[in-house]
Amino acid sequence: MTSLTEVPGEPPSAVTGPGGALSDQLDGAHVAVVGLGRTGRAVVDALATLGARIHVFDSRESSIDTLETPVVSATVADGETTAAALADSPARLLVVSPGVPATGPVLRSAEAAGIETWSEVELAWRIQQDSSHPDVPWLTLTGTDGKTTTVSMLSTILAAQGLTAPAVGNIGTPVIEAVLSGSADALAVELSSFQLHTTRTLAPLASTCLNLAADHLDWHGGLEAYARDKARVYSGTRLAAVYNLADAATEDMVRQADVVQGCRAVGFTLAAPGLGQVGMVEDLLVDRAFHAQRRSSGVELATTADLVHLAPGRCAQNLPAHLLADALAAAALACAAGADPEAVTAGLRAYSPGAHRIVTVAEAEGITWVDDSKATNPHSAEAALTSLPQGTGVWICGGDTKGAQFFDLVRTVRPHLRGAVVIGKEQDDILAALEREAPDLPVTRVSDGTAEQVSAAAVEAAGAMARSGDTVMLAPACASWDQFTSYAQRGDLFAACAQAYTHGDGARSTDVSGDQEQS
Repeated sequence: MTSLTEVPGEPPSAVTGPGGALSDQLDGAHVAVVGLGRTGRAVVDALATLGARIHVFDSRESSIDTLETPVVSATVADGETTAAALADSPARLLVVSPGVPATGPVLRSAEAAGIETWSEVELAWRIQQDSSHPDVPWLTLTGTDGKTTTVSMLSTILAAQGLTAPAVGNIGTPVIEAVLSGSADALAVELSSFQLHTTRTLAPLASTCLNLAADHLDWHGGLEAYARDKARVYSGTRLAAVYNLADAATEDMVRQADVVQGCRAVGFTLAAPGLGQVGMVEDLLVDRAFHAQRRSSGVELATTADLVHLAPGRCAQNLPAHLLADALAAAALACAAGADPEAVTAGLRAYSPGAHRIVTVAEAEGITWVDDSKATNPHSAEAALTSLPQGTGVWICGGDTKGAQFFDLVRTVRPHLRGAVVIGKEQDDILAALEREAPDLPVTRVSDGTAEQVSAAAVEAAGAMARSGDTVMLAPACASWDQFTSYAQRGDLFAACAQAYTHGDGARSTDVSGDQEQS
């Protein structure tokens, strides 16, 4: 391994990941699995095929009761009790759910007891290296925002190239399921900082961290630890470490990364690309990193017209800058895997955004209604709102703040707004930011109620503010758990209420839980 400090170099020859008879190591070994969601169950099944003696832990009795794979022991317990039981168990290996916090009692206990800890991703990588298909390339990505969009774009581009390359990992499908199926030509792998925290030997063909902003600090214990786990995505990279020229933190990660000798640093930028970069030349996405004549010229990969279906109202001038950046990052990873420009173009044209990520859900009387419920932190909300023309945005915001501050966000997005509608059980933090940074902005508060009442009242308030040419955008900058079961429910209810409102089916709420208060 080496620290990558020069850009660009020449591509290395193919390198396989670390080998080893994993089945020999785990056959008869005591292995603990904490967390029995979909990923945890896939881990249990995989360990069983390797002959491990499995001990499972979960806080939900129903998860234990419905487990079909035989295990040595099963414990229903909270974090503290699990930590104590783990320390007393014969297990010397722990495979942990991403939901178990780095600073929590379970991982602290495992470390103190000398128990090796792997993520499901780590186990999947080791299983692949011990399989008959060890050379299936992994293209890995992380970042505070844009992960799911980028990994989905990447998978679609690779499919256009004729490859079977599912999007797996943090997007929902456990990596281990894809590895065990043995049917993939490549894997497009979305990794959260939680997964990366306990991933050690992964050696991807190409990797990227899209961006870095404060998030999940309670899980990691601080920004420095969060950034350190994000940076793990580059470790062991063999061909291309892709970084964001607009985010110095990602470039620093690459420069410090322990990569394979010959790995190249490849920057993506919304400006004209230099040598070793992909970027924008007017409305063209251009490669100057991978093609043979890159030292003297660029090659067109796609145009903004290939992405216009992703813009609010399908208007090119509303195409968010962060979607262009995501497309460039996806193109860079795909090119590292051998995708040609025609595949990049076709893939971006074919890409359909996932639910709740800048999705137009209704249009009427010149007003566009956009669901960006997945914008659960200030960084992602800012990226969406700043794509709107000045003075045309009606912003629905608020929820579980996760300890975030909103002063910088409001200051940045204020020029793009006509008004704001604030939801959430606790609104003080976001209202304080609006009062200080946008004192002249019309603001409507929606009081607490059922999820349905809150959604209907928010849509009605936003509709009263909006004018022809405006965009009403649900970009909460907050998590959903205070009033909704998930960001998906929040987005679905917004979409349903917006469609009802635009079809004339909305009715002003008179229930106290749906009251609106002007401020």
